[in-house]
Amino acid sequence: MNAALFDFSGTLFRIESTESWLRAVLREAEIALPERELVEAARALESAGAMPGGAQPERLPEEFAEVWAIRDESSALHRAAYTGVSRQVPLPDPALHDALYDRHMTPAAWTPYPDTADVLRTLHERGIGVGVVSNIGWDLRPVFREHGLDPYVDAYVLSYEHGIQKPDPRLFTVACEALGVDPKDVLMVGDDRRADGGAAALGCGVHFVDHRPVTERPDSLRPVLELVGRGRSGRSAV
Repeated sequence: MNAALFDFSGTLFRIESTESWLRAVLREAEIALPERELVEAARALESAGAMPGGAQPERLPEEFAEVWAIRDESSALHRAAYTGVSRQVPLPDPALHDALYDRHMTPAAWTPYPDTADVLRTLHERGIGVGVVSNIGWDLRPVFREHGLDPYVDAYVLSYEHGIQKPDPRLFTVACEALGVDPKDVLMVGDDRRADGGAAALGCGVHFVDHRPVTERPDSLRPVLELVGRGRSGRSAV
């Protein structure tokens, strides 16, 4: 293996909790909500699947099914899908639904897993090509820059920039071409067996991690250092 591709949410980074997400937006809007109401609203938003990178909807309203299925193909579809399901939950000010969507795109909403920096840095130092392949509707590069991880990433392949979603093999093809590597020499690392597993159709190796809270997943990325070779220099795997 001469290159590694990583998913973003649930693999390299974890989104904040739904409660933290709502608290931040209410604070910014200077809206005070009784604690019980805040907690109930956060639970309702989570149940609705309103937070990108969070839980899937427990029940998706039929009117959102079509846009939800293709939400990662453009920024407009992504916003429409998530603000649409968010608006199923009553909030003190309707403007909060767009504010919540905007909040999730900020670096402050995301925390890298404990081993993310060390694994990406080590791969970079070994000369291993590193790409991020994400089903997403916005530019995540500022998140990597803010957390000091951008220097370790050689290519970003984001679904909304190509109009293609994982598991479509074409998105992984774009990533392999961006890194200048043959798919059979690439390991795809992700948390979604369907979406990230699509890389196998090209002949890529695939390694899965669990989408868990940051405090519960300290070292799940480290096996990647053993699965990927020592890079373009041709040194053997560790």
